[in-house]
Amino acid sequence: MQPAISKEHKIRQMKSSRFSLGTTLMYIALTAWSLTTIYPLFWVVNNSFKVSNDVINSSFSLSLKPVLVNYTTAFDRINLGKSYINSLIMSGGTVLLVLLFGGLAAYVLARFTFKAKRPIFSLLYATLLIPAFATVVPVYEILIKTSLVNTYWGLILPHTAGNLTFATLVIAGYMSTIAKELEEAAFIDGCNRWQMFVKIFFPVSRPAFASVSIFVFLWSYNDLFSALIFVNKESVRPIVALLSQISSQYGTDFGLMATAVTLTVIPILIVYLFISKFIEKGLTEGAIKG
Repeated sequence: MQPAISKEHKIRQMKSSRFSLGTTLMYIALTAWSLTTIYPLFWVVNNSFKVSNDVINSSFSLSLKPVLVNYTTAFDRINLGKSYINSLIMSGGTVLLVLLFGGLAAYVLARFTFKAKRPIFSLLYATLLIPAFATVVPVYEILIKTSLVNTYWGLILPHTAGNLTFATLVIAGYMSTIAKELEEAAFIDGCNRWQMFVKIFFPVSRPAFASVSIFVFLWSYNDLFSALIFVNKESVRPIVALLSQISSQYGTDFGLMATAVTLTVIPILIVYLFISKFIEKGLTEGAIKG
């Protein structure tokens, strides 16, 4: 019995050493990844509390005496607050419209059976192959004819149309995994199609809706190309367009540049922190269930 116990003990030791080695390598990789992502963000935030000369002379040193002059300049002289509001209105409006129309379209495609269902899916997948730059000229002409250039709708509508296909496909893939028994029970309880969507499919599909919302918000919020073309007026200019202007007009004021970048990233972090727990679940559960 003693040799058998000794052999089993050796096997456990080998497994433990392998596990320790794998865990160590995993932590090393995660640490290296965090240094390439978290540290640059910390570097920008740290330099936002320095004047321009300190950023040039000691950009990698910790700001022991932080100053708020860059933040006061950003809101007083550059009117960063107005651009914040513009970005939140346009990106938030885009997210709401995409979730509404994309959710309804996904519900129809996932739970109804009709002849044109497969061609519609094929058409939706085909539209993903069309580059956004190819639609700029016709979209701009439509906005001019409808007098929507340099208005909130001038960016909300193009962003909604551009993100609608992605939202529809993701949400439809998730809704198709919902059990039919749940739908049949709702019919027995007297729910119509709208009530079923609002009270059953929307709550059950919240992970998918949350995943879509974060991606749509990021794409809309960071779309500098469309912002420079469709809403280049100062009264409706989003924050990414203002950041581009700051880099061209105040390119030598590195403290102000760091402040602008910091303030641009804050809304993204806030939105992500609120719905981060739904993102991974929404992207993976539809592929696993059923």
